[in-house]
Amino acid sequence: MKIIIPTAGWATRMRPQTWSKPKPLVSVAGRTAMDHLLASFDSLLGVNESELVIIYSSGLGETQLPPYMAEHYPGRRVHYVLQAVMKGQSDALWLAREHLHGPLIVCFSDTLIQADFSLLDGTQPEGIAWVKPVPDPRRFGVAELDKEGWVTRLVEKPTSMENNRVVVGCYYFREGAALLAAVEEQLRRGATIKDEYFLTEGINIMLERGLKMRTETVENWLDTGTIPATLETNRVLLDRRGKELPVQWNAEKCANQGVSIIPPVFIHETAEIHHATIGPHASIGEECQVNNATIEDSILEMGAVVESASLTGSFIGRRAKIVGLSVNDPPMRLNIGDDSSVLLK
Repeated sequence: MKIIIPTAGWATRMRPQTWSKPKPLVSVAGRTAMDHLLASFDSLLGVNESELVIIYSSGLGETQLPPYMAEHYPGRRVHYVLQAVMKGQSDALWLAREHLHGPLIVCFSDTLIQADFSLLDGTQPEGIAWVKPVPDPRRFGVAELDKEGWVTRLVEKPTSMENNRVVVGCYYFREGAALLAAVEEQLRRGATIKDEYFLTEGINIMLERGLKMRTETVENWLDTGTIPATLETNRVLLDRRGKELPVQWNAEKCANQGVSIIPPVFIHETAEIHHATIGPHASIGEECQVNNATIEDSILEMGAVVESASLTGSFIGRRAKIVGLSVNDPPMRLNIGDDSSVLLK
């Protein structure tokens, strides 16, 4: 089984965080988005059994993703494919065509779902699209089904709300060669939307050719495509951890350092915190420093510093520094990129 992860793109909706790191390496609930994505496939064939194909863009993705994977996943079999020009999802798959054979999953890097991939035992139909019913599907893509439950086509941004089966960006194909043939035909036709080749059109070509595809419903679908969505994902993932104190923060240590923790939170063991209130829904990363501060519903990435300030709904990048006037001032809502400073004193 191959897992194809297209990560290339400008990630403009995640700026300024993605000025200095690719979107899959943005932090949420104490881990990168890539970590959470890969963990969702652990039920497939085991942590080191599936083969990864990561498609990245030139620049940040090209320089940061391979070293990250080598350091954190030394046992994984990973192939890398460069998409130097942003021409869309199907173009990315075409560039990875030497790997598109046999059974495979295509999952976009900002899609975090809870699904039991162990069901893929070789007896499945030719294709599966994972879907999630939502109240308003009009800003997504939906799967249309016939009376027997087979997918007839995928529709981008439907005008009607009757069909709410939104495709979440994760697909299974029993034979990658069939997907590759459809993508080749899509490129030949020049079937683009705003000059990009979307995978949904390639799948529609497969459906035209008789692909038997059904849907699987996911209970949870999380998104790391925007800052508000990432903060919401942070809340959901922390809620799953429960409301116990982090292991390294017992009542005695909290009292000695003047720290109040309101779970659920994530606090890295190397973070230094004094005279502060942390939580709920706060993620404090590696080597962060928090002093005389309140941090709620926020993410602090590695090495961030917050002093004499109150934060809520904030995303503070790596090694960024926030110095306020007083912890008692009204909370600030900030989105500060790596190595930036906000100094109010």
